[in-house]
Amino acid sequence: MPSVVVKEIPSGAAYPADRAAALAGVPVSTLHYWSRAGIWLPSVSGVKVKRWSYSDLLALRLIDWLRRDKPDLKLPKTSMARIRGALAALDRWGDRLRSDAVRVRVDPRGGLVIEAEGEVFVPLGRGVAQAVALREGFDLVDAWRGSNGIIGPHLLQPAPTLRIIPGKLSGEPHVVDTRIPTKMLSSLRARGMEVDAIIDLYPRLTRQNLEEAISLEDQLQRNLRVAA
Repeated sequence: MPSVVVKEIPSGAAYPADRAAALAGVPVSTLHYWSRAGIWLPSVSGVKVKRWSYSDLLALRLIDWLRRDKPDLKLPKTSMARIRGALAALDRWGDRLRSDAVRVRVDPRGGLVIEAEGEVFVPLGRGVAQAVALREGFDLVDAWRGSNGIIGPHLLQPAPTLRIIPGKLSGEPHVVDTRIPTKMLSSLRARGMEVDAIIDLYPRLTRQNLEEAISLEDQLQRNLRVAA
């Protein structure tokens, strides 16, 4: 199967395999399989310590969805040939995928229509656009319900006071208007530091910030424990 690689994209984010899988909402074993099989290769670094970009997270979600049975749409699993066409379309969208919601629509024959920044790209023929003009799409950036109960967070605003910005803190979830990553706050709490002590250490934080950070990191850890 031909490899698909995002080329010449300023990553803005660089996630190791476990973080990329947890954020995308796919099992980490599946992420490794897709990389080994050449279905989707990490665009930041593909050797030694592999690193995935923010755009990669959207592509991983797209692959996950396309490979599922879709009884509500009365469509079979999408063929790998069509998946490769959709991934090639994501490749051409490139860095624009980082900053806005990306919606995908599917026509009755399984074709893909990708929409971002108010533009529509039809990778499998312009005739598809008319067939899906009134069909509600789904958002690759929105909270993601993957297979086996995995839940990936919203990739811009994972909680009311949390944000993910590809060009900030390497794309790590963090407390809004700060440079405090949720992973660090969750780690401090796991080591036994009390909430009040953490707030004393970071006076800009609120209890809501901490609760949301810990909840997010707990969900990401649960994602990593789910087998493919």
